[in-house]
Amino acid sequence: MSTSSWLEYTKLLQQEIEQLSISGEPKELYDPINYILSLGGKRVRPALCLLGTDLFDGDIQEAKHAAICVEVFHNFTLVHDDIMDEAPIRRGKPTVHEKWNRDIAILSGDVMFVKAYELLSKLDPKHLPEVFKLFNKTAIEVCEGQQMDMNFETAKEVAISQYIKMIELKTSVLLACSLKMGAIIANSSEKDAELIYEFGRNLGIAFQIQDDLLDAYGDPEKFGKRVGGDIISNKKTYLLLTAIEKASEAQLEKLKDLLNQSEFEDQEKVDAMKAVYNEIGIPKLTENAIQEYYDIAMQSLSAIGVKDGKKQNLRLLAQQIMQREN
Repeated sequence: MSTSSWLEYTKLLQQEIEQLSISGEPKELYDPINYILSLGGKRVRPALCLLGTDLFDGDIQEAKHAAICVEVFHNFTLVHDDIMDEAPIRRGKPTVHEKWNRDIAILSGDVMFVKAYELLSKLDPKHLPEVFKLFNKTAIEVCEGQQMDMNFETAKEVAISQYIKMIELKTSVLLACSLKMGAIIANSSEKDAELIYEFGRNLGIAFQIQDDLLDAYGDPEKFGKRVGGDIISNKKTYLLLTAIEKASEAQLEKLKDLLNQSEFEDQEKVDAMKAVYNEIGIPKLTENAIQEYYDIAMQSLSAIGVKDGKKQNLRLLAQQIMQREN
């Protein structure tokens, strides 16, 4: 089998998703599903599933079912997350609960969750037990991560280790699951399936820490959303938690004042917080953490027992995921 690039796979998946008509009556239940799936996105998670299969010369046609399952599940989580966050916009368009209403968004999301399992059930029966076990574990972990994130909003103290666990569950386990499902479908060894899982898990952690850094220091035109939003909302990010841990007494007082006072203008608060971050050296400490998790991910990829040239597409994808402009 010739190795396809991840961009070719994203095009293939986009075509498959466009042909995936989830319809029925009442239409108010099904229209939101097709709406959220039509909003696009990078399709990175399903592409990882196909790349995982491709790495071990597996059947891409079978893996497509698992890949689209992952994308439907991911979008289901976005619909429900947007409700919890009261988010008005998703990918530049109104969120499902804004375009319809909250109750419809909940029900449509529930149907998407069931449809994800329906897609997964199309796999070769010999792969189903292991894939179902992995997918069930991942689906629960994503919910655990979301609950941890909500808990952190009111928690007085959050350890950096707790934060890393939260982003692992909320973000990176689905990347890892996609890759490992692809490997299982390709009949890889158990060791290699675990290595590709660890590659995805650590890459996802690096990606999310980078997201925290870009939220504070990114170029808004290139980053794609408002810079400083996490600071304005007092979100407990890797930057803030590291700053609290590393700050001197005087710096800690400044941080507490910025977190507790409501009279600051938004930009004034962002600038003041970043000034404290810069004093402590937070940008460099965050970059070091990103590099650490990225390096661990690449070590796992290097240890997989296939020819090095076969890994090039995953290396390139990892590099492109981490090379967002700031």
